[in-house]
Amino acid sequence: MTPSFQKDLRRFYTLLGERQRTLGAYFSIVEDKNYDKSIEAFIDAFLEEIELACIKENRVALLGRLISLRDEQMVQALEKEGKDSVFIMQAKEKAYLWVRDFYLKYHEALLEQVEREALFTPFYRTLLRGVHNVGVALSVWQSVWNEHIINTINPLLELEYNGDAQMIAQMLHEKGLYDKDTFGEDGDRSYSVLFKIPYGYEARAYAVAFPKEVLHVRHALQTMIAQLSLLDDEVLGQKEAYIAYFDSLDAAFGEANRDQLIARWAEVDRRWMNITSPLQIGHPLEYYEDHYKKAVALEWDVRVSNPDNVGAMQTYENIKQAFETLFDESGSESLHVKHTVLSNLKRVQLYIGRPALFYAAEFNGLFSAQVVPNDEIVSKECGKKIFAFADNILDGLRAKLFLKIHHDVFGKAFMDAERELVFHDATTWHRVYDVSTIGHEFGHILWMDADTETLMNQSGVFKNIEEFKATTGGLVAFFMHEQEDLKIHLFRDVIKRSVGLIGWMKTGEVEPYYCEGLIHLSGLFESGVLRFDEKLYMDMSLERYEAFKAWYLQTYKELLAHYLSKKDAKLFLERFAKKEGGFYTPTSLHVKQFVEYYWALHQAMGREIDESVKREEWACKVSL
Repeated sequence: MTPSFQKDLRRFYTLLGERQRTLGAYFSIVEDKNYDKSIEAFIDAFLEEIELACIKENRVALLGRLISLRDEQMVQALEKEGKDSVFIMQAKEKAYLWVRDFYLKYHEALLEQVEREALFTPFYRTLLRGVHNVGVALSVWQSVWNEHIINTINPLLELEYNGDAQMIAQMLHEKGLYDKDTFGEDGDRSYSVLFKIPYGYEARAYAVAFPKEVLHVRHALQTMIAQLSLLDDEVLGQKEAYIAYFDSLDAAFGEANRDQLIARWAEVDRRWMNITSPLQIGHPLEYYEDHYKKAVALEWDVRVSNPDNVGAMQTYENIKQAFETLFDESGSESLHVKHTVLSNLKRVQLYIGRPALFYAAEFNGLFSAQVVPNDEIVSKECGKKIFAFADNILDGLRAKLFLKIHHDVFGKAFMDAERELVFHDATTWHRVYDVSTIGHEFGHILWMDADTETLMNQSGVFKNIEEFKATTGGLVAFFMHEQEDLKIHLFRDVIKRSVGLIGWMKTGEVEPYYCEGLIHLSGLFESGVLRFDEKLYMDMSLERYEAFKAWYLQTYKELLAHYLSKKDAKLFLERFAKKEGGFYTPTSLHVKQFVEYYWALHQAMGREIDESVKREEWACKVSL
């Protein structure tokens, strides 16, 4: 990399941070008398469009939708007003379009600034513009994708099969409606969608199901390929890798034969693994929204590495050593799994940075980190990439409103300790992030064989234990290589996150994280860290920490045995949570009582600002 390109990369990364903090400042309209009236007008205009009063609590909900890209609080505000499910569904789509149009303009402004400042080379400026144009097309398609799968087909499946995910999964298997993997077996994800026909359902590839939308995406890809072909990447030498990748994406989007879909997209992942530039592209990689057919979401973005970040090598070493120790202790004879995992860990490409441009499904929520590809055949050949967006997450935490529910549930001392870390000790916060979040992504790699997800997903709930497995892998690696000064911070982080995840009870696309939270809460209650008696009591003593640690070590050993045996994920999940009335509830009576208490509190006051403390008093002395 030339000094000039390095300088441009640093400037671009700085711009992204400034823009993120500018967006975070929008929260000032509900907590500061000297706020920007134009922002308030922008928020209030949309509140009126979805028939919500222009009051502080509703502005908090809309800011969450626009800045944090989550719609839970908006949905709760609509439910509080007595809006029915059809109205709420329509409001969610209006909100998507509102957010989409805002960010498309926001991204366009960034690209114009890149052009004005002549950042990067013509090849990379053309690349960024081309990715944007593909993103615009995908962002239009997202509405059609969501309406067909999430709002039409999935509710129909639930109606026909009484919401029984296992029965739906059995039907899809028996009727051959899952896409086939490279071995001719049911794949663990789909690039096709269901259509209702007179005697059941049929599956159609994206290219067949959404012909107009796919044509627009392919046209944008082909135009970018043609433009890049005329330019040289004299800095990083990645021209051929990028073009091969875009060619494979074009072919994959255009594939009409369902039996070839997973193979086509596996080739996309293979070629993508050859791109090692600090300007990385995220394509359709994961499913969360579609619980039944596992249709891969329309992800599309550019991620940029922090030019000054050296990575998280200690976390990697801890994870690797913990895995080897636990595997050997397990007595498992599945030595090929050990070899596969160690090979994948060794070949991980780690990118720590920020999202720069994002589109389509990502207007409904960005990830804090990600490990991909999910195709274990590709990973066995090529390894994986881990992305971590620590700087964005920290900026977001500093911008978030101080809510009354946190003060009432956790207490002032707990929240002050959290804010001390977030605002005044960035170095330690990043070390905690390495363990909890980057450790989580490494944790996904552990115990996975080529067919693990397929075999464990017989009941369609593999993701609902996989997120717990990932987080706990990072925690256990820490427990086996403890750093004394991080123990209390990590302890507090697990408590805060586990309780907070209750707020996602009714948000289907993040159900795996909600289920993860229920399992964590089971451990926190069972080890005596948490107790509920009309309010939450916390014991964060050294004795309770040791009990908490012992519970995780034991539970993780039981979980890894479950993975090595490739048993149905439902068998492990139902130890901690079962579905009742469409939502998971804890099997432990004490945990259930607390979850019901917190959920009711979340609905009643989840958008109320804590007036007892001012965020600007913490933010005035921020450590970088």
